[in-house]
Amino acid sequence: MAQPWIDKPKTDGFFILAPSFVVIAIVFLFHDALKVIETKHSFYTWLFLIVFIDVAHVYATLFKTYFVREEFKKRRKLLIALPVVCFVIGIILFSFGSVVFWSVLAYIAVFHFIRQQYGFMRLYSRKEVKTNWSVAIDNLIIYTATVYPMLYWSFSSPRTFNWFTEKDFIRFENQLVLEILGWIYGLIVVFYIVRTVYISSKERYFNIPKNAIIIGTFLSWYFGIVYFNNDLVFTLLNVVSHGIPYIALIYLNEIDKKSDVDLGVLNYAKGGGGILFFIIFLLAIAFFEEYVWEVFVWNEQFSWSESDFSNYHFFLVPLLTIPQFTHYLLDGFIWKSK
Repeated sequence: MAQPWIDKPKTDGFFILAPSFVVIAIVFLFHDALKVIETKHSFYTWLFLIVFIDVAHVYATLFKTYFVREEFKKRRKLLIALPVVCFVIGIILFSFGSVVFWSVLAYIAVFHFIRQQYGFMRLYSRKEVKTNWSVAIDNLIIYTATVYPMLYWSFSSPRTFNWFTEKDFIRFENQLVLEILGWIYGLIVVFYIVRTVYISSKERYFNIPKNAIIIGTFLSWYFGIVYFNNDLVFTLLNVVSHGIPYIALIYLNEIDKKSDVDLGVLNYAKGGGGILFFIIFLLAIAFFEEYVWEVFVWNEQFSWSESDFSNYHFFLVPLLTIPQFTHYLLDGFIWKSK
């Protein structure tokens, strides 16, 4: 059986599979240097990780939805209604306070991040012969890799990092629960290893990309949340292993593989110059969004405005959150055919 690459071994390997492993290697090899970077170069870590990867990947969705004529026609009602619904929900949530708003959004974001890893695993297992048991076991493994670290976050002592804000998640520190969860986690990891070795030996076939996604997910989520208690390490592993594969998937599946007729006006995003345009567009719009956030809400990286807009946050925050909120929910629809 051939390996189920989405594009080619090199492009899949470099842009989708490698990010988790590369960042893990960087974290272990340059851990002390990262502490210096975190304290002395926080602006650049924010710019490159949050703006140029995390925020940029949100806007990559445009190239599969709003910018694609046929896709927009097919999902017209959804694509028009969903941002409005997100805005209304945002205002309702913010009416209960910013803590409630950011907490709900954080849980939705976590679910989105988890489902992306599940989606990649499914993409890379599409050529396998499936049974109800094999699908259930695969699901158990990928959800263990992602859900256990989040449970650890909820039941452990306070972490030095946040998803959005300090009180994102409901916390209840309990060492006994952590020990029980740790044993379950360890047993499932051992089960995954033994099962994979057995099946690979029996069938004389090892699904490289599927297992790379699973292993990379285990490593990035465990070391980013459980093993290390460091904000920059968490951001590196969380953002890079999520954002870069998503951007790559959009380009490879939705632009590079399609004909000029299918792409329509988006055919200028194809080819060498097209890749450059695609990246510059994402970086520019991501920077613009974050600049607006800084001016009207955060005032952390830029403090050029002396005006106080806090009285308008009930409207501004839900409004500015529309792109990412829509992205979280829209992803549940646009990949179902995959």
